[in-house]
Amino acid sequence: MADATGIVTSTGKRKSAIARVRMQPGTGTITCNGRTIEDYFPREASRMIIHQPLEAVNGMGRYDIAVNLSGGGLSGQADALRHGISRALEKFDEGNRPTLKKNGMLTSDAR
Repeated sequence: MADATGIVTSTGKRKSAIARVRMQPGTGTITCNGRTIEDYFPREASRMIIHQPLEAVNGMGRYDIAVNLSGGGLSGQADALRHGISRALEKFDEGNRPTLKKNGMLTSDAR
C-alpha cells in the first residue's frame, strides 16, 4: 500500500545483492545509485531483466523508480532489482500479484 505521498518502498534480494526500491507514480525514469539505468547497467540483457515486471503488468512509463543497490555483481544486482520492483508493484496494486507470481518474479533467490 502506498503511503500518503504515493510512495512505495520495497527490498529485493539475489544472493548477496540487495536492492532498496522507492517507487512513485511518474514518467518512467529509473535511477540506480544516482545514475541512469543505461549508465549503471550497460548491458541490454540486464535492462531487459529489470523491465520484465513492469512489462508484465503494463506499467512501463507509469512509475519513477529510485534504487539503492549494494553487494554482488551487476547480474545479481539486476535480478535483485527485478525482485524489488516486483514487490513494489504488488504493494501498489494487489491485483498485480497473480501475474507476477505466475512469472516467478516474487520468489527470492537466497542461495
